[in-house]
Amino acid sequence: MAVKYFEDFQIWQEARRLTNKIYDATRKQAFSRDFGLCDQIRRASVSVMSNIAEGYERGGNQEFLQFLSIAKGSCGEVRCQLYVALDQGYLERNQCEAIIDQFKKLSIMISNFMRYIKGTPYKGTKYKPLPQKSVKEEIEELMKDTVSTV
Repeated sequence: MAVKYFEDFQIWQEARRLTNKIYDATRKQAFSRDFGLCDQIRRASVSVMSNIAEGYERGGNQEFLQFLSIAKGSCGEVRCQLYVALDQGYLERNQCEAIIDQFKKLSIMISNFMRYIKGTPYKGTKYKPLPQKSVKEEIEELMKDTVSTV
């Protein structure tokens, strides 16, 4: 299946799913009262999916790789903050570890996708060559220009 929109990427879909998990986890009473940590972990989680989207929409693979790298870093940031939430008693150990494992898997998915992009000769949609006109189309265009100037 050809990717037309950032929403088509499995990594973006997974990032969205995990962002919803983070929002659900941070709605718990004790966690929600820690405004700084709650806000930071939500922003880091949203950053994962946002950077995948922004990188793709830029249309060039080098930029996409840069934004994927940021998204991968944000996965690590979320995991780190989950450990803080665990240590503060905001989350149960099994719930926290399950979410951490899912963010680790997403990080691996992003790394694998980055490796794929680095190995492809395709540079991105903004570097797509313009369609070439056929000889017939070129002649017809020249004829139109010639007729209109006479």
